[in-house]
Amino acid sequence: MNRGFMAALGVAVLVVAVAVLVVWKIQPSTEEQKEIALEGAVREGSPEFAEITKKIIVENVPDKTWESPLGTGYLMMNIAGRIKNYSGRIVSGLEIKTSVLDISGNPVKEKTVLVIPIQQAELAPGEVMDVVVRIDGFSKDDDRARIRWKVTAIKFKQ
Repeated sequence: MNRGFMAALGVAVLVVAVAVLVVWKIQPSTEEQKEIALEGAVREGSPEFAEITKKIIVENVPDKTWESPLGTGYLMMNIAGRIKNYSGRIVSGLEIKTSVLDISGNPVKEKTVLVIPIQQAELAPGEVMDVVVRIDGFSKDDDRARIRWKVTAIKFKQ
């Protein structure tokens, strides 16, 4: 009886391991998912980009931004922002870059994230969306004077 139980347990572990491996291999990587979500997006540098991004406003929410020490001796910041869609179109893909700047306006740390469709499926005209970006690795001595948000890619629903 003990031997039969151990054999069944071994087979079950093997089946679960194979299933996890298959799912892991089939699922696209984060970068691949990002590329799929932004396929056909208007990106920084294209002629219409400057005009389009004037209508997508990203602003700081200072009272919801906070920092916390990590066990490694560094600091982590949760930076809160609010995105407003004044474009008159449904946004189905949005990538933003969040930068923490020093007093001279030079970036201390930056992070580019896909907020739509990751944090929310889409953003309708006139709608507002709250977003939080986590950036790790600040030292206690880093000059973190201000935060800048920048739209780097945008895709509208067809």
